[in-house]
Amino acid sequence: MRPIFTWNLGSRSLELGKSTLVMGIVNVTPDSFSDGGRHFSTHTAVAHVLRLHDEGAQIIDIGGESTRPGAKVGTDNAAVNAEEELRRVLPVISGVKKARIEAIVSIDTYKSSVAKAAIDAGAEIVNDVSGLQWDPQMTATLAKLSCGVVIMHSRGRPDEWKSLPPLTDVVTSVKRELRERADKAILAGIRQDRIALDPGFGFGKRNEENFPLVRRFAELHDLRFPLVVGVSRKSFIARALAGDGAPPETGDRLFGTVGAEVALAIKGAHIIRTHDVKACRDALRLADIAV
Repeated sequence: MRPIFTWNLGSRSLELGKSTLVMGIVNVTPDSFSDGGRHFSTHTAVAHVLRLHDEGAQIIDIGGESTRPGAKVGTDNAAVNAEEELRRVLPVISGVKKARIEAIVSIDTYKSSVAKAAIDAGAEIVNDVSGLQWDPQMTATLAKLSCGVVIMHSRGRPDEWKSLPPLTDVVTSVKRELRERADKAILAGIRQDRIALDPGFGFGKRNEENFPLVRRFAELHDLRFPLVVGVSRKSFIARALAGDGAPPETGDRLFGTVGAEVALAIKGAHIIRTHDVKACRDALRLADIAV
């Protein structure tokens, strides 16, 4: 049995653990690794959000900057500055909240100014893939906001990933660094019941380093926080599916993705972040019965 948590989002709370929740991914970008450009206009992005909501996504995660491998990110040298990111995401958040006031929106950003503006526009969660590392103002900003926070583990930045040394024990490293970042956030004034953690599959991990994170995922419950995971369509899944052949393109990784998502749900993930909401939702209904 996975632990039960009440995740405080400010104006409301989510009960986590009795069933696996689905967080649908919406990238309002021209260059994300999987679906870049498909939902780049406000109209198509809002329509896609509403479709994912209808398919069963309890949370919608909206991002306006790609953090694919090789991307230039950070507050100083980002390929997408805060103004452009806000131009992309704010109309989508506003459009979604106008159409579905009950929808829970997460903003996928590492920039404090984007986080604040998105929360002001109606988002209730800040999902920071940098683990509060890339913007020195993010932790203090979140301490003043009333929202949920996802602290994700990432080693280095996307343009550094190819040059990072291998990890001896990826699970131990991820646990230690997530604990350090969560403790730092709490000391800075972010309430513990507002925090969820994400081990960051693919973010600075070599392909083979992701499999121990799946296999030993239950060990992350030692951290005593809700656990969010995102493995959807990632390259380590493609490598596993390829065998001795060529890795499948992102659109051909559905079954491998769902397999990994079910495995992680059974091992205790509270929230699965995915592109393919309907397939994930249907599979998790069965996985939840099994556990």
